[in-house]
Amino acid sequence: MKNAVNLKVLSALAILGWGLVLAGCKSAPELTAANAQTLIQASYDQAPPAGVAIRVDDLGMRQGVTAKYWDRSKAFPNKYWADFKLTDEGKKAVKLANGGDTIEWRPESTEDKSFSVTVTSVVTNHLKARDVQEPQDVVGGTKTAVFTEGVVLDGLPGPLQDIARNPGNMLSKKRTATFVLDNGAWKLQSIN
Repeated sequence: MKNAVNLKVLSALAILGWGLVLAGCKSAPELTAANAQTLIQASYDQAPPAGVAIRVDDLGMRQGVTAKYWDRSKAFPNKYWADFKLTDEGKKAVKLANGGDTIEWRPESTEDKSFSVTVTSVVTNHLKARDVQEPQDVVGGTKTAVFTEGVVLDGLPGPLQDIARNPGNMLSKKRTATFVLDNGAWKLQSIN
């Protein structure tokens, strides 16, 4: 009787052991920060390149005039409104949201330094993923990783890069990537 019980226990342990071995063979591959960055960057590289949205404030307007991207074409009687027409050089560097060629500068007063307009660079680039943190497990077999998404200023003329680096421009932001296991491999599901 004791031998029969021992045999059943040993058989159960053998079956359990084989089950663990087989389950171990099907475990998910490791998702490292480097793997996550590769998946995120591949997604960015597959997306169409885009121009950089650049906030142009009072300092940026003056830098644009110095760089000969725009010239004042009209001054208003209140002494702080003006229209600035894009020059030929400016048309090669930026485009306006309204599709026109005139920046309508309309601050609330001469002391209003917060007024700005947004221009978009004509040069287009892909976004870059950097500083990817180690992926964390979340419910349902998914993982998330926080990273920094940055715009690329390569190819933009120097003066436009300077304007883009002025305070108020967001050249990078924190994002979260979500990954799912698909047929035994990690796949980027979304970026938020």
